[in-house]
Amino acid sequence: MTVYFIGAGPGDPELITVKGQRLIRQCPVILYAGSLVPEAVLRGNSAERVVNTAELTLEAIIDLLQEAHGQGRDVARVHSGDPSLYGAIGEQIHHLRALGIPFEIIPGVTATSACAALLEAELTLPGISQTLILTRYGARSPMPDGESLGELARHRATLAIHLGVRHIERIVAELLPHYGADCPVAVVYRASWPDQQVLSGTLEDIARQVRSQELERTALILVGRVLCAEDIQPSTLYSASHGHLFRR
Repeated sequence: MTVYFIGAGPGDPELITVKGQRLIRQCPVILYAGSLVPEAVLRGNSAERVVNTAELTLEAIIDLLQEAHGQGRDVARVHSGDPSLYGAIGEQIHHLRALGIPFEIIPGVTATSACAALLEAELTLPGISQTLILTRYGARSPMPDGESLGELARHRATLAIHLGVRHIERIVAELLPHYGADCPVAVVYRASWPDQQVLSGTLEDIARQVRSQELERTALILVGRVLCAEDIQPSTLYSASHGHLFRR
């Protein structure tokens, strides 16, 4: 028996790995995060038991996993996006290890990747930004030392900010000194879902846009000059003057 932590992707049921889809269709037990994973992702399953864990506590989830283990039944534990990013799998893994229950992690398409595709943007452009920082806004849970938004902003790298849209004014205030009022920003609501929405602007006007659309959750904030780059410096990868292992 194995518990498979499966990244379901950002929402579009086709943005899941072949392996993840196969396991969802094969496992006799499915536990899925119903608040973020659409039921369409589970289409085609032949499971004996399907449980939406949105309202369950960690202890209740572990009890279900332990019960399946005792019955020798594999479990598809389905999370949104990629389970390694804000997926709360660390605490589940801690319990599984203590109980001696085998598990495997199946990566998925991240919300950041889906947003970049929707915006038709490369998040790491030569000469503009070669670093992408994925973070969240520390409101309820404090951030570790050295990871406040203001400290990360000093790098002026491309930022992908999770779980912060309802605090957009505070976020803008922390970023302005480092990125400038004209820095491009995109707020993407439910990327790849049928009701996805994109707000594009700058640090000067993005908060007003967010408030006018009343966005308060399930949105990713992308910040950086890569979002509106016009003078793009070509990489050496395809340059005729640059040789490498596969091209002299």
